[in-house]
Amino acid sequence: MKCIDTHSHLYGSKFQQDLDAVIARAKGVLSHVFLPNIDWDSIPEMLSLVEKDPSFFLPMMGLHPCDVKDDWRSVLDKMYAEFGKRKYWGVGETGLDYYWDKVHVKEQQSALDVQIEWAKEMDLPLILHCRESMGDVIDQVRKGQDGRLKGIFHCFTGTTQQAEEVIDLGFLLGIGGVLTYKNSGLTEVVAQVGLSRLVLETDSPYLPPVPYRGQRNESSYTLVVAEKLAEILNITFDEVATITSQNAKKVFGLID
Repeated sequence: MKCIDTHSHLYGSKFQQDLDAVIARAKGVLSHVFLPNIDWDSIPEMLSLVEKDPSFFLPMMGLHPCDVKDDWRSVLDKMYAEFGKRKYWGVGETGLDYYWDKVHVKEQQSALDVQIEWAKEMDLPLILHCRESMGDVIDQVRKGQDGRLKGIFHCFTGTTQQAEEVIDLGFLLGIGGVLTYKNSGLTEVVAQVGLSRLVLETDSPYLPPVPYRGQRNESSYTLVVAEKLAEILNITFDEVATITSQNAKKVFGLID
């Protein structure tokens, strides 16, 4: 049984030297890899990777909060036009980031509001980045939730209470390599939540799981996250792969 990596940046510069080998390893353990966009300049790189295998690499369109600058409105206008040119599977990644940039917090919040409306208008999942901003992202999504919003809180690292709030909003938790980190707190969260609202991700090339911590992450390491999840929940790898893949396919509207 193969897994799905719901969040990977395999189109980045860190994979230029050995991309074919990285893809081959990913295809050995995964059925699909979803590619979140970051900014305007990353679109050609992402779509170039998609063209290598459009049934395996599934692109999304959005503006990352760390790339929200003074020109964010014009960038979003151009991105909105992209949805009319091809199939995109989600809106994102978007969200709020208070770790790297507190200069453009208001702009980040405004950009997130715009992308929340896109997700509702286009019936697409919203892919949310929440670094040191989990409470504010939850609040902003709650304000926008009218029954049409769905999506994934990517790289979820919040508390059990926050996990329950996310689930109450109708969203999924994206679980990646942080699950394997000592003292991450995620073991208790996933044990409480169970598999029914979880999806797997890597966020490659970032946040590699143990034993690859400190190295470049890649999509094939989704397998390590799935194995750790099976260990924590005391179930089989196939159960993890099956249920998390079903969750991913449902939220993205993916029909094989």
